[in-house]
Amino acid sequence: MSNSQYEPYAPTYAPPYGHGYADTYEPAYEAYESQVPESDLPTEPRLPRQAASESVSDGAAVPSGGRAEARRAARRRGTGERPESLRKLLPQALVVAFLAGGTSAFVANDKAIELSVDGKPRTLHTFADDVTELLAAEGVDVGAHDVVAPAPGTPLATGDEVAVHYGRPVRLTLDGQPREVWTTEQTVAGALRQLGVRAEGAYVSTSRSQRIGRAGLTLDVRTERTVTIMADGRARTIRTNAASVREALDEAGITLHGQDTTSVAPGSFPRDGQTVTVMRITGSKEVREESIPFAVERTRDPSLFRGTEVVERAGQPGVRRVTYFLRTVNGVKEKPRRVGSEVVREPRAQVVKVGTRAMPTSVGGADHLDWSGLAACESGGRPGAVDPSGTYGGLYQFDTRTWQGLGGAGRPQDAPAAEQTFRAKKLYVRRGASPWPHCGARLQG
Repeated sequence: MSNSQYEPYAPTYAPPYGHGYADTYEPAYEAYESQVPESDLPTEPRLPRQAASESVSDGAAVPSGGRAEARRAARRRGTGERPESLRKLLPQALVVAFLAGGTSAFVANDKAIELSVDGKPRTLHTFADDVTELLAAEGVDVGAHDVVAPAPGTPLATGDEVAVHYGRPVRLTLDGQPREVWTTEQTVAGALRQLGVRAEGAYVSTSRSQRIGRAGLTLDVRTERTVTIMADGRARTIRTNAASVREALDEAGITLHGQDTTSVAPGSFPRDGQTVTVMRITGSKEVREESIPFAVERTRDPSLFRGTEVVERAGQPGVRRVTYFLRTVNGVKEKPRRVGSEVVREPRAQVVKVGTRAMPTSVGGADHLDWSGLAACESGGRPGAVDPSGTYGGLYQFDTRTWQGLGGAGRPQDAPAAEQTFRAKKLYVRRGASPWPHCGARLQG
């Protein structure tokens, strides 16, 4: 193709997103190029189509590099001829360089990351700078009980792996104690390992391979425990995951009969290392009659000397029938337990007259005698003294018949000391010292 027919260079560029780009830029300074000295023109960029024409010499045919090469060759020959397409190629080359630089930056920020969510991995490309931006861009929400590795905020680079494990609530009842825990494991067996629950020999309310959804599950676990049972004079130690003491007894082959029970409630949860004692119980009922004390009613009587009390009506105790439960535990009798009672006879109150009359102290013909000396000899000076036979009582050892004959009431030893002395004086006036044959001489001092 001749120089006059060579088409101007029109480069095309395909950016990274696959959209074609065609340069339609047409410079408006074609007429200007012939008026500017060659030294003021910018140096032409070296494009691949121009590289092949570097060896063209003066007077040679137009090289295959095109019209641009012909113009350069003409300049070297001093012809002063300026290529027509130079200024078209310059801005196009600048656009290509700009887009090539942008593509390099674009590729540099793109990262290949492996993201695993609950064990499901996938590889993706991202422009996120750190883990937090990556999760936000992928719509992965994490909460306080979720685990992210590496931690949110960690910078990312191509080839990094990010793992997200969602937390799952487990309403766990462990050995009778309920609580709510969280796990990132997806099976019951994995959750037990993560929570540190000793699963060997344990009772688990659901299959250990059961998967745990995001909503969680309810789980009852009873670990294996050592329990010692004392029964019928011997000890049995067993390993059990029983839910109650009663179940543990069944596993040990021990049966409760009648009133038999255990040292702890049969329905209670057996603890590791616990000792349970079986109590063999026999019992019977016994009815006993018991006395009911009577009340005392006192009435004032002005005919009696002050300090004197006379029983007008004797009291009578009542009778109560009481039922007791007698229990024997492992052959040992316990204290009877009262279980019921009924009154067979009501008690009758005792009526007592209380004297209010002032007691006289003077008796003519006897006041000058030594009555304290006589009392010291007869009773040791004790108003309530009674002789061994029970016949004589008081300071002066009256018998009851003599006492009442002198106007006294009841027994002499129950009367005040002043009344006893008063009646002793009256007796002396009647009979002298003869009522006190051994101590009467003391009256004379």
